[in-house]
Amino acid sequence: MWPGNAWRAALFWVPRGRRAQSALAQLRGILEGELEGIRGAGTWKSERVITSRQGPHIRVDGVSGGILNFCANNYLGLSSHPEVIQAGLQALEQFGAGLSSVRFICGTQSIHKNLEAKIARFHQREDAILYPSCFDANAGLFEALLTPEDAVLSDELNHASIIDGIRLCKAHKYRYRHLDMADLEAKLQEAQRHRLRLVATDGAFSMDGDIAPLQEICRLASRYGALVFVDECHATGFLGPTGRGTDELLGVMDQVTIINSTLGKALGGASGGYTTGPGPLVSLLRQRARPYLFSNSLPPAVVGCASKALDLLMGSNTIVQSMAAKTQRFRSKMEAAGFTISGASHPICPVMLGDARLASRMADDMLKRGIFVIGFSYPVVPKGKARIRVQISAVHSEEDIDHCVEAFVEVGRLHGALP
Repeated sequence: MWPGNAWRAALFWVPRGRRAQSALAQLRGILEGELEGIRGAGTWKSERVITSRQGPHIRVDGVSGGILNFCANNYLGLSSHPEVIQAGLQALEQFGAGLSSVRFICGTQSIHKNLEAKIARFHQREDAILYPSCFDANAGLFEALLTPEDAVLSDELNHASIIDGIRLCKAHKYRYRHLDMADLEAKLQEAQRHRLRLVATDGAFSMDGDIAPLQEICRLASRYGALVFVDECHATGFLGPTGRGTDELLGVMDQVTIINSTLGKALGGASGGYTTGPGPLVSLLRQRARPYLFSNSLPPAVVGCASKALDLLMGSNTIVQSMAAKTQRFRSKMEAAGFTISGASHPICPVMLGDARLASRMADDMLKRGIFVIGFSYPVVPKGKARIRVQISAVHSEEDIDHCVEAFVEVGRLHGALP
């Protein structure tokens, strides 16, 4: 006889190994359904394999001949600059492959401190702190700085890392409509009851190539006693007369309190991010920012490359000045051909197409014509706003740009995007 209801349990008893297999089979079924939904929506993202250094001219696995690259964040062309590479090799030789430690245990070398000081000087701020990426810098800032007594006001189209970082903090959260200063002012009025008010915005928005109206944001922040935070990942190194970013471009360097940016785009393109701003804030982040406290230090080679990139940038603004003319050349020729290009005067030049499948297929056909570009669709951009994001680099030649435009016109006509 089975005691109590044990006989019922016995009927449904499955050996442990079989239960695990059943759970795994269930998981596989769920995941395959999700993946099939992505494929069916035309938003599947494939990874093309590059078999050369990053640069304007690359080689791609499975594609014969050289390829023109128009979708890297390599704004200044420093990813494969010989002096940047040599600096990385020297740092690797002198300081090793890595630290095997977080910063506060035994992971801080002289080159880390020197780079932080150089970043602070570059941005004309008091201090700076390094992170493995700017995603980590954004993940570390808001939680460490803001409390339930405070408020953060965020542009609705801010980068995912800003959104995720804000989610981690306990401050009151306000979201204002994209670049809508009337809505920001209304939210600032509503947030007056809080201790600190922090307005958070991208300097340049990476999907649309538009630039935050920092003059108006800073004016409103001053009126309502708020601080201003700007993510400069798509501005550092090439916007403004000397490449300091959107705050320099718009003349508000003394009014922006906190800047987060990256070493992984214009400044060498390897990896790493940072926060720069008031000294006490940086000191607090060293004590409380979880991505800083619980992540390994940046590898010496990455630090060496970024430091040399900053040296080159601070030594001459010639490369910065070449960006505007090349960007204008691409934008004007594409618009003359009949394409809609989002944003204005930024080397991010989104070719707006609307349909996700169209963007993906056109990008594939561009590769067949020797042009490397990528289609962007939901969830990276809103539904119905699919586009091919073209990015101009200082090391693209005029001939490179003209060839890219010609290929777009041919492919656009092939797919009905142009008459």
